[in-house]
Amino acid sequence: MTALRTPKLLALTAGLVAALSPAWAQAPTSEAAVEGAVEDGIENGAAEFTSAPDWLSDSIVAPHRNIATSALPAPITAMPLDAPRLDAVGLLPFAVTGLPPDLWGASRPEDLAELFAALPVQGLPGMLDFSETLALAELEAPAMGDTDRALFLARLDMLLARGALEPARALIERAGPTDVELFRRFFDVSLLTGQVERACAALSANPDIEPSFPTRIFCLARGGDWPAAALSLGIGETLGFIEPEASEVIARFLDPELFEGEPPLPPDPRVTPLFYEMRAAIGERPASNGLPLAFAHSDLSAVAGWQAQVFAAERLIRSGAIAPQEWLAIATARRPAASGALWDRLRALQRFDAAVLANNIDDVAEYLPDAAAEMRQAGLSVAFAELYGEPLMRLPLTGLSGRQAHLVGLLSASYETVAQRATPADAEERFLLGIAMGQAGRPPSGNRTAAAVADAFASTQMPTRYAWLINENRRGEALLMAIGVLMSEERDANDIAAALSLFRALGLESVARRTALQLLLTQDAAF
Repeated sequence: MTALRTPKLLALTAGLVAALSPAWAQAPTSEAAVEGAVEDGIENGAAEFTSAPDWLSDSIVAPHRNIATSALPAPITAMPLDAPRLDAVGLLPFAVTGLPPDLWGASRPEDLAELFAALPVQGLPGMLDFSETLALAELEAPAMGDTDRALFLARLDMLLARGALEPARALIERAGPTDVELFRRFFDVSLLTGQVERACAALSANPDIEPSFPTRIFCLARGGDWPAAALSLGIGETLGFIEPEASEVIARFLDPELFEGEPPLPPDPRVTPLFYEMRAAIGERPASNGLPLAFAHSDLSAVAGWQAQVFAAERLIRSGAIAPQEWLAIATARRPAASGALWDRLRALQRFDAAVLANNIDDVAEYLPDAAAEMRQAGLSVAFAELYGEPLMRLPLTGLSGRQAHLVGLLSASYETVAQRATPADAEERFLLGIAMGQAGRPPSGNRTAAAVADAFASTQMPTRYAWLINENRRGEALLMAIGVLMSEERDANDIAAALSLFRALGLESVARRTALQLLLTQDAAF
């Protein structure tokens, strides 16, 4: 392997490049020509993907946009008038979302893409859910603008940033991962979800997509062709397409026995799914806790250890990337054997879960306050409510435990049923139950958030702040702005009132109610 890295084989490398890469089959093979190609490759490299998350692998090589391949005018691409546009591709039809097909209206796709890109990866669960619905909805492409994929990629990248890999992959597959930018994302999502063979098989099935040298080497090795993988490593190093740091990782991936006794490699300054997978194969997998959310999926398996599993599950449930049942299964898989914030939280959850399963009313009443407080402190209240809201409604709890059960139920999808059945114990609870029914009650004195919520539920009139966008047929754009406002840490009472009023004015009553209850019960100490 070392011999392949010497410049003496430069001329031989040119022939090998032609044999191994169809894209270079017509390149000149003289030593001078190869040296020129090396310099050009180092200078230009692959085309940039400026809209992609910065952790994606450089797995695909695109022709450099400044290299002319013909003196003829650029060909005109014809598209049938009824051909679907990429920006219109979605998974959720109108029957599921209830959103009007022309929601994007006259907005520019670039403006919508920027708003999707600016949304936080964690925050109010109601806003996380609704923004994911917008990302996955089947809607007509925006009428304005001259791009056909900026909005699609922004929707996709928002899902990836939150670690929502399964819906992201489904969206790519619906569109068809034949586009270079889509395939790049499809390849990495496949790696992060343990479908390596499928990723490499898809690469082989798309001859028009040219893999980078590290990707080629990885797939050759995973396919069992280790000699070709080692040969490609030497070629990539000679041509300057593989950085020295990457070469060390690849070399150990191809022949780990050769490096037995060597110290571990230094951490990667920029971890990508491709090199994350290679490092995992040689036993040097980085901890996912400090990496982007997409990497947390690799810690959900038992191989990672229970503590790593719990950390990963909590991160992903806070971003809405996994179901509450998956988080609970991990959180209750073992008994805490230590003390500390994480273990105390798990212990409180497990005690309460056991009491609910046993239908032991006394134990539920005893353990509910502690469990609810621990969940709130960790930002897990809504996931907790989704799991236990309905079971708590079936138990005849009274007094403080009954009130606590009502508050948990109001954070669940059954909030309206809870409001219909509950008898308020005080003025604060009466206000909350009223919001769950869409009624503006009297807010607690001095509570600015509650006052803003009450203002929003006093009428269904369109707020002035968003009226101009609605008048210009840019409803979806207004909704994305309102989501961003509600998820911002800098929002004030006027922001809350206007955003909630927008949802109600556009008929999104359930979104407004759930979000209002979450604002009051997860972020307002008055309740």
